[in-house]
Parts: sequence; C-alpha cells; structure tokens
Amino acid sequence: MFVYLCPSLSRLTIVFFALSGLDVLDSLNIIDKPSLIEWVYSLQVIPTEDQSNLGRCGFRGSSHIGVPYSTSKGPGVSHPYDSGHVAMTYTGLACLVLLGDDLSRVNKEACLMGLKALQLEDGSFYAVPEGSENDMRFVYCAACICYMLDDWSGMDIKKAIDYIRGSMSYDNGIGQGAGLESHGGSTFCAVAALSLMGKLEEMFSQRELNRIRRWCIMRQQNGFQGRPNKPVDTCYSFWVGATLELLDVFQYTNFQKNRNYILSTQDRLVGGFAKWPDSHPDPLHAYFGICGLSLIGEANLRRVHPALNVSQRAFEYLQHLHRTASSDCMSR
Repeated sequence: MFVYLCPSLSRLTIVFFALSGLDVLDSLNIIDKPSLIEWVYSLQVIPTEDQSNLGRCGFRGSSHIGVPYSTSKGPGVSHPYDSGHVAMTYTGLACLVLLGDDLSRVNKEACLMGLKALQLEDGSFYAVPEGSENDMRFVYCAACICYMLDDWSGMDIKKAIDYIRGSMSYDNGIGQGAGLESHGGSTFCAVAALSLMGKLEEMFSQRELNRIRRWCIMRQQNGFQGRPNKPVDTCYSFWVGATLELLDVFQYTNFQKNRNYILSTQDRLVGGFAKWPDSHPDPLHAYFGICGLSLIGEANLRRVHPALNVSQRAFEYLQHLHRTASSDCMSR
C-alpha cells in the first residue's frame, strides 16, 4: 500500500521502516546516527544556482541517478531526471527527526516549492514532476511534509480536502480517489492527513465519522483486512488500527485476536513479520507488525503516533523543534 517501488529507487523508505522500527523497539542506540544523517542529506535535491529546478526539489529515494552531491549549503547539480519524490521526502524528513537531527540543513523553501509543483488541479499529488500515479497516498505524504516543516504553503489545503471528501465511497470507506474502491490504506491516509491538518471533525460530520468508524471496525476478522472479502494482512493492524485510534474507537476492537494474528506471522528464525503466516518477512510488514503491536499496548514497545507514523518520542522531539523555531522567529 505504501510505496511498492523498485528497492533501488525507494531505499530511503526502506531505511525509514528499519529506523522507525528500531525506535519503537527502543533500540536506536545500535545505529551510527551521524553517518545515517549525512546519507539522508546526500539525497536532498537542492536548488541550482539559477534555481531552474525549484519545482523538482525534495528528497530522492537513493543515489540511483548518479548525480554527485555535497552536504554543504552550496547549489545543487542540475540533471533533467534528478528530482525529489513525495514519499521519499516524507520518509527522509521522518528519518532525520528519528535520528535527532534539527532539520537545519533542510532547504525548507525548496522542499515546499517542489511539493507545491506536484499538486494537481483536483487536489491530489503526483509522486514526481515527470508524472506518476496520483492518489491518496501522496496526499498523505504531502500533509506529513507540511506538518514536519511546520509550513502549509506547500499545498492548497482546500483542494486536498475536496479530493479527500470526493473519495468517500458508497460504503463509507475511502478510496484512492473518486469512484474507487474503499481501502484500509487509503482510509488511513485520508483520516491521518485531515488529522494533521486539524480538519478531521470540521470536514466530516459526526454521522459521517461514525460511518467511517463502522467500516473500519468491520475490517477486523482476527487481524485486519484492507477490504471486504480479502485476506487478513499484518500491515492493516496499523493502517486500520491507527485510523480507529484517530477516530477514538480502537478500544472497541479485539486486541487479543489482533495480537495473536500478528505474532502468527513472525519468522522465528530470521525475525520480522510477514503479511501472512508461513510467508517470508519483509521490511514493510516487519515495521507495521511492530506498529500494530505498539497500538495495542504491547509491553516494552514505544507508543506510535497514529497520524505521523513515527514513535511518540520522535513526535514530541518534532514538537520541540517547532517550538524552538517559533521562539527564534519571535526573538528576531
């Protein structure tokens, strides 16, 4: 659901799964944080001297393009196919926050201009300037970017909200776009994006929210499924569970059945979680399995912030950065 892309292009998101998973496990101390911070910054696409690439700025998923980059504040290197990716920009910023960076080397203005260039007239977002799928995943990533940078100038909020409202289906779940099938992942993206905007209860009536709650609660079998009549899948213990947490009704689900399912997908030899029992684990399901357990209060796990999809510890550190930046602005 999140970003099923070529691993060489989405390496930054795979690193996010690893880092955020270790953070929830309270084990980030095993990581060489300074080296990883430098690596993340090496993936930032920054403005060239003539600023002709402002609409392409953000974070790329890896060094696959082969463009040399210095982590200094100097101008970037122009290449027609070198551009940020909206999901990689979200996970890149999240990685920096997880690692305790102060975001001082993030070219926020360029990131926001690059993000703004990706929004379409219907309110959705492309992933990259060259064009791509445009759906609810990238609306969510855009909302996370604006929230983390504490600046909503990177998106037209009204258009994004209209896109979200137009994507509610006849069965009260939310699809990837208007007229598309309701899905647990896209319902999370819509609800979490509105929550980060502070618009959730403003944009949906209580009756509509109750209908979304019912659709999500009905997704529990033992674990959670992403759509009606589909198999249960580990990752939806987070996608649907976090949506229910944001909607204040997660406590009405069966925690024990959910826990039993997640643990049934754990690989006892190599570790991690798979999407189904007796399947191979992978970074995405390993991470969201941990997050699903965190949501139900599993012992020795840090709490996950359900909207931003990082630990509560990382979220509180981000809030500290926002307060510090705000104080600095007021003192000037």
